[in-house]
Amino acid sequence: MPIKQIIPGVSVIDTDTHWSEPPDLWTSLAPAKYKDLVPQIKEHKGRRRWVVNGDIPLAGDSAVSAIAPDGGKMLGLKFLKHNIDMVHPASYDCQARLDLMDDMGVSHNIVYPNVGGFGNQNFLRIEDRALRIACVEIYNDWMADLQQRSGGRILPMALVPWWDIEASVAEIDRMHKAGARGIVMCSNPHDSGMPDFAQPDWRPFWEVCEGLEMPVNFHIGASEGDIDWSGKVPYKSWPGDVKISLGGAAIFLGQLRWMVNLLVSDVPERHPNLKFVSVESGVGWIPFLLDALDYQCGETAPEHLAHLSLKPSEYFQRQFFGCFWFEHRTLKSSVEILGADNIMFETDIPHPTSLYPDGVERVQKAIADLAPDVQRKILQGNAAKLYKIEV
Repeated sequence: MPIKQIIPGVSVIDTDTHWSEPPDLWTSLAPAKYKDLVPQIKEHKGRRRWVVNGDIPLAGDSAVSAIAPDGGKMLGLKFLKHNIDMVHPASYDCQARLDLMDDMGVSHNIVYPNVGGFGNQNFLRIEDRALRIACVEIYNDWMADLQQRSGGRILPMALVPWWDIEASVAEIDRMHKAGARGIVMCSNPHDSGMPDFAQPDWRPFWEVCEGLEMPVNFHIGASEGDIDWSGKVPYKSWPGDVKISLGGAAIFLGQLRWMVNLLVSDVPERHPNLKFVSVESGVGWIPFLLDALDYQCGETAPEHLAHLSLKPSEYFQRQFFGCFWFEHRTLKSSVEILGADNIMFETDIPHPTSLYPDGVERVQKAIADLAPDVQRKILQGNAAKLYKIEV
């Protein structure tokens, strides 16, 4: 089936989608000594859950997909009660996903995990470091095979064992050789006892990412300190669906933690070709943040900024990207301020807040006032260049 074209001549690249991991993803590839220890779905305290090392809970057995088998969309919190057998095959099956992409007019999917956490933080619950790394490697190997089976249209971002910088460097190199186009990174590893990103300990990590041209992708909720969906924002008196709505909106701003710290560190200065992506967090809040950062640092930390050649906002324009999906009223101004080269499009399929079933048609109104060359950059060109996708 030919890919539907939403905008003539543009192959839309979706820069944030998720894969509902099949129950045997890890057990199908695990060596015998780890077969009973790697992530799998078991009964745990009366509930079906993903567990690791026999009894350490990682996640519920929900497929985290809001697409029903008949193609409809589940609203509210119904998706939490639907496992992989109760959702649309496009959530977990290669050919079904390709068919959905064709129908939506999407040429490529950038894919992020569920079970391991959006920043691969869940595996830190495993005490055995060898098992921890094995869980990362098995996921990456399974996803590399998915990429091949999809004909290079489904592009999973590789997990890294960020709690071990040397092992991370080795895994990035290994997955680059396997065809990976970028990595998934924990946004605040210092929450778990690692050095913060401004420390020289991370230099080998930044060097390999820059040298291999592997973008560093920070998804929302990508560290233990950022993943509380309800958090402290909603009132306790609200019902669960309101709490998750308010918490889900507020979690976008959690991205500013890693972003502001990297922007005033020497990392962008030392690694001018290294690229960072803020995933599933929207873009409308970023212009204000950059204005605030330039002003505040200029007023209260001028001596620190003196050794840097650019202002924080200028580092962003040179090396950082944001991804939008539901925004429309603030999109044009965000493009004008941040630059047409720094914004990409996503759908977040098959998650509950994804652009489904409307898909990319929804963005036609949002980008209607943008010049055709800007539309092409946002929907295709920027992602194609960043992730090395031939279109």
